[in-house]
Amino acid sequence: MRKWTWLISAALMSSAAGAATPDTSRIVDEGFNRSQVMINAHELLDRIGPRLTISTNMRRAQNWATAKFATYGLTNIHREGFAFGRGWDLVSSSVRLSGPRAMQLTAIPNAWTPPARGVTGPVIVAPMNRPEHFAAYRGKLAGKIVMVSLPGDVAEPSQAPFQRLSSDEIAKEDKFNVPHFDPAEQNGFLKRIDFYRQMDKFLASEGALAIVRRSRNDGKLIFGEGYQHAVGDTAKLPSVEVAAEDYRRVARMAKMGENPVLTIDSDVRFLDDDSKAYNVIADIPGSDPKAGYVMAGAHFDSWVAGDGAADNGAGSLVVLEAARIIRQLGVRPKRTIRFALWAGEEQGLYGSANYVQQHLASRPGAIGPGGTLLWDNLIRNYPITPLPGYGALKAYFNLDNGSGKIRGVYAEGNAAAVPMLREWLSPFASMGAGTVVAGPTTGTDHEPFQAVAIPGFQFIQDPLDYETRVHHSNIDTLDHLKADDLRQAAVIMASMLLSAANSDKDLPRPPLPAQPTASDPFKVDYPEPK
Repeated sequence: MRKWTWLISAALMSSAAGAATPDTSRIVDEGFNRSQVMINAHELLDRIGPRLTISTNMRRAQNWATAKFATYGLTNIHREGFAFGRGWDLVSSSVRLSGPRAMQLTAIPNAWTPPARGVTGPVIVAPMNRPEHFAAYRGKLAGKIVMVSLPGDVAEPSQAPFQRLSSDEIAKEDKFNVPHFDPAEQNGFLKRIDFYRQMDKFLASEGALAIVRRSRNDGKLIFGEGYQHAVGDTAKLPSVEVAAEDYRRVARMAKMGENPVLTIDSDVRFLDDDSKAYNVIADIPGSDPKAGYVMAGAHFDSWVAGDGAADNGAGSLVVLEAARIIRQLGVRPKRTIRFALWAGEEQGLYGSANYVQQHLASRPGAIGPGGTLLWDNLIRNYPITPLPGYGALKAYFNLDNGSGKIRGVYAEGNAAAVPMLREWLSPFASMGAGTVVAGPTTGTDHEPFQAVAIPGFQFIQDPLDYETRVHHSNIDTLDHLKADDLRQAAVIMASMLLSAANSDKDLPRPPLPAQPTASDPFKVDYPEPK
């Protein structure tokens, strides 16, 4: 308790110096001394668990979140649907080595792949990562369980798996990234999805029984990621991911001619009653209906191997707690404060991209299978047409890098916004969170807002063991959340939202993006050497 007493005193002194909104000291007191973030974490993560987009657990979690928002006294609580595809539940699974020795393997079905009811067969190691590899295995796969990954070698990590950021490491992000545009570049994410689709169809046409992939990490970590969720475009073959150590063991047996046999039981089910996914939205109404609104969000969906704790239960819990803190203060902000729990982030920023497309600014649609909006293509389409509600949103703040404490904020190249962001963060320098860096970060839900010139920001966070072990894995559980860090993050998010909601000035906006030209036109249109 002494540590937080010291921090509260420091924040009070900062507030008295005039560096923050008048309610900073009350925010700190409420957020540290009466926090509900870990009780909520238990309810969401231990009781409900993983939240794949359009799964039974996701629906339960959304019911839970809407009830929480209502309990906290928010208004306009609703769900906004968007086209997504098929739902999918993992009920149970088992992958066993049946011969030449009996052994239970650490494994998980890949999301949105069909069930395997006691599928038993000999394995064949047939590594493939592009369509040109198919020809080598044509005619050899019928009746086989196909191991499609290279066995690889055991990793030799050169860095500790758990990390707190130093000031020097944060400072390295304080640099302007020169924009680069190459019209010949293709999106790697979409290329991978397309390859998995082609490989699945090829293996099914060859009479293969199932697909086995190796986990990308050692340490018995498994992930179970998958992407073919569109109606009418679901995978044809069962597919499982096996822990790297188990995968290599079976591959060695096959290499030595010991004819390993696997048995796969995966009890999974598709959900086709509603092809829409839903964002959960809730408001704290402002006193001035003409002043617009500010917003905070985190993605609520997760993968299925763990409980979706660090990714991104942590960010979602902070959003809920920030809403609770502000309502508990009883203040009435000038601008409305909106809170969003996004769906479909893991499959390509679906939830936030659809919110932007429906409410803020539209781009010519990039529509994939099942009529779904593909953000990875959409961001490349022009022109951008602002919608009537475009000017109302003044700022968006996102949290999605695990359970680590907030250390600052990425300014996303918006140099004009730096002084205001720095002022709003200044009371929290004693908590390690006073830094604003010029550089951007990618891969989460602030990007659709930034892409249409709305000030959208992701917080800098201590990495902890997020990327090294926890992210998407079977150990992404409540044990890897840090209670003090989450309380600190909720306090800072609540304060930033109130500062933005009550500010006399709007955060500066960058220009509305227009179609870029090639950064280096002399490299364009030359044929690739063969």
